[in-house]
Amino acid sequence: MSPEIASGNACYVIGDIQGCCDQLEQLLALISHTAPTAKILFAGDLVNRGPKSLQTLRLVKAMGARADSVLGNHDLHLLAVANGLRPAHKSDTLDEILQAPDREELLDWLRQRPLALIEQGHLLVHAGVFPAWSIEQTLALAHEVEQVLRGPDWLSLLREMYGNTPERWSDDLHGSERWRGIINALTRMRYCSLDGAMDFDSKDGMAATPPGLLPWFDIANRNSAGQPIIFGHWSTLGLVLRPDLISLDTGCVWGGKLTAVSLPGRDVLQVDCPQQQRPGKSK
Repeated sequence: MSPEIASGNACYVIGDIQGCCDQLEQLLALISHTAPTAKILFAGDLVNRGPKSLQTLRLVKAMGARADSVLGNHDLHLLAVANGLRPAHKSDTLDEILQAPDREELLDWLRQRPLALIEQGHLLVHAGVFPAWSIEQTLALAHEVEQVLRGPDWLSLLREMYGNTPERWSDDLHGSERWRGIINALTRMRYCSLDGAMDFDSKDGMAATPPGLLPWFDIANRNSAGQPIIFGHWSTLGLVLRPDLISLDTGCVWGGKLTAVSLPGRDVLQVDCPQQQRPGKSK
């Protein structure tokens, strides 16, 4: 047992749930058996593609101050679909949320979630960090978007956030281009070119890294390299535990596992998951 668990100062971070609420309940039961008062953080993508997105949102929200989640691309997609700004995909499983009597309460809670946070010396984001960003800049830029998302112009942000540009970061970006660059890095990024441009075509694991690209976290001279980063989003990467990073998306919705890792000790808890979606069949 890790010292932080034995002392009662436990925190677990859980990877992408995507509406697989039964497996989340199983994993939370394992955590409660080990550390009943543990803080719980989620790496984003609470909803979509799995069968119980509504129940997942209700469960995480009901945990109150004990839990928090960063926003993932599927969480933002839900907000856009719910407000008529984006059509639903064939693979979406969001109808229960959209038709729920507590829909507005849940959606309002969701849009208050952060895009990045620090916990026990680790930075938590859903997908990645631009190689040019320091930890401090990442948190500041995430906060810029969070303020807009929580403010009166939040629908304008959702309306403008789609698209693959800008590929590279510049401090001179402003308005919707700036918002989009921040959101794409924090919620969608996997690979970058060697000069730091985001690539959105490649989704395979590192064994199939395309020529001229590297995982964002392996770009030389990355400015965030001094602090460990935790992220989900990349199911083909799977569980990775390195001194400088933790990758947590272990493909729950694809028939893999749902994973929790303790901080700072990095004890791993996992539950097996039935396949809810087939790779290549979902947009």
